[in-house]
This record gives sequence, C-alpha cells and structure tokens, in this order.
Amino acid sequence: MAKSLSGFKVLVVEDSKVALRAVSSYIEELGIQPLLAENGADALELYRRERPDIVLLDIILPDIGGFDIAREIRKAQGVHEWTAIVFLSVLSRDEDLERGFEVGGDDYIMKPVSRVVVQTRLRAMCRLLSMQREQVRAIGQLTAANKELHRLSMIDGLTGVANRRMFDVALAREWRRCMRLKKPMAVVILDVDSFQQYNDRYGAELGYECLRVVAQEVVRSAQRAGDLVARYGESELAVILGETDAEGASLVARRICRHIAGLLMLHEDTSSGRVTVSCGVSGIMPGHDLSPQTLVDSADSALLQAKNKGCDSTIFQNYGQI
Repeated sequence: MAKSLSGFKVLVVEDSKVALRAVSSYIEELGIQPLLAENGADALELYRRERPDIVLLDIILPDIGGFDIAREIRKAQGVHEWTAIVFLSVLSRDEDLERGFEVGGDDYIMKPVSRVVVQTRLRAMCRLLSMQREQVRAIGQLTAANKELHRLSMIDGLTGVANRRMFDVALAREWRRCMRLKKPMAVVILDVDSFQQYNDRYGAELGYECLRVVAQEVVRSAQRAGDLVARYGESELAVILGETDAEGASLVARRICRHIAGLLMLHEDTSSGRVTVSCGVSGIMPGHDLSPQTLVDSADSALLQAKNKGCDSTIFQNYGQI
C-alpha cells in the first residue's frame, strides 16, 4: 500500500465513466478522496470552490476542451498559488504535448493509464507542491522579518518614536507631497528644559524615563495620524506637520508645552519646579527654490530663541509666505 497523501486535494476530469472509476480507485489507494467531474463546466466550478492541489485533466471533453480549462485555471490562480495540472490523453503527437505545456500543463499521462503511473506521478507532484509551499512560507517569514528589521531601524530604541533617520525620510516625503498639493507645512522642534541638570540631580535612569514620558505625551499632543514625532537629539524631539499653516503649528506647539507641564513631573532645577519643554516652530510653503533643511534650520533657530527667553517658551517664525 502506497504512503497516504490524505492532506492533498485531487480533481479528476474525465468523461469516460470507466476511466473515471479506474483513476479514482488509484487515487483512493493513496488516502485521497478525489473530486470528480465528467465535463469542463463542472470541472471549473469544482476548481473555483475547492481549490484542488492537483488536477488530472482529460483533454477531450464533451463541452470545454482540456487545454481551455487549463488556461482558465492558470488565470484564476493567485500570485503564490500553484495547482499541478496533469493531462490525461490519447493524443501523443509532439505538437499536442507542446501545446499542453504552453497552456499551463505540468505533466502528461498517456491513456490507457495504469495504477503505477498515476500513483507515481501523484506522489511526485505532491512532493513538488510540498516544496513550493515550504518556499512560500519561508519567503513570507523572510519578508515579515525584513519588514520588522526595517521598522526597527526607523525607531528610536529609548523613546519608541521615530529616530533621526526616519525623520529625514519623512521630512523629504512630506515636503514633496505638500509642494505637489501647494500646501504649507511646519516643523516643531522641542527640547526638555534644563535636561542636563535633571540627569545630574536624579540620575540617568530617571532621565531616560523622563524622555520616554515626554515623547509619548508629544505623540498624544500631535493628534493627527499623519503627524510624525521623532527623536531629534539627546533631549530634543521634532514634529512634522503636513498641510499646516502658522496658526495650526503654533497651536500644536502650545498644546505640547501645556501637556508636558501638566504631567507635573518634579524638576527642582527649573523655576516652575516641574519638567517643561521649549519649542521652536517654523512654517513654510515648500518650493523648488527651497529645501526641507531650510525649514529645519528655521525651527532650530526659533528653538534657540525660545531657550534664551526662558523655560516653557515657544517661538514661531515663518520662512517664506504661508
């Protein structure tokens, strides 16, 4: 008794009842309950419903020819889907064999068929199918792993927001998008006030935790799904605001300052006695005569002015007309 192949589906398309019974019995000996069709229309319906792994397909049928059925099966398959098609035929001319492979056939069994030939070909096809599925599974795992590696390469490990690399990529992409749409955009760069003193007083571990909390609060403050928050420096974060004018960017920056101050995290080296941030904001209408770095440099300059003004400050400056 041959080894069971019960995990596979086999469709047999044969208009001769005698041949259909014979082939079916050979398949059943392999542990497979075959799907049976005596014409092309039933064969295509069974294929669409059952998605068999292997089709044993007679070429000469009363309605739709086997070559046409093979073409329809190949058209219906997905990118990573493969059904093995084995033609059953009395046609033995070279041109008939060639045509069968051209329309998507994988093998030929000449009639009259024998038990040994049918079972041997089925076992071979099942091995190929198993190998193909393992490859698809491995490719899927590799693709998922690569996507995860790419995602991790764009994430700051400390804060969980985007890193500087992702900031640069997203800034260039948003610049192009807003220029195409003729919409303004803005950047907010913020810095935790007196962060070095915070580290000196409370230690590096609490400093890291402070940055994590601030970063997540900035994410909540930048409420639109398209806004990107990134770690920009040691204690600096940046927010990219697409399709945002001066008023909208200033509103976001003030909300960030308010929310961070509202956390009431102790910081004895600031005038308020709590953790605060200062923000530099810049808005611009992207154009071919400018670059994204222009926007960033302007926001950096505004942040420096805010830091010089004092803790918990926001400075906005336009670059160009928005």
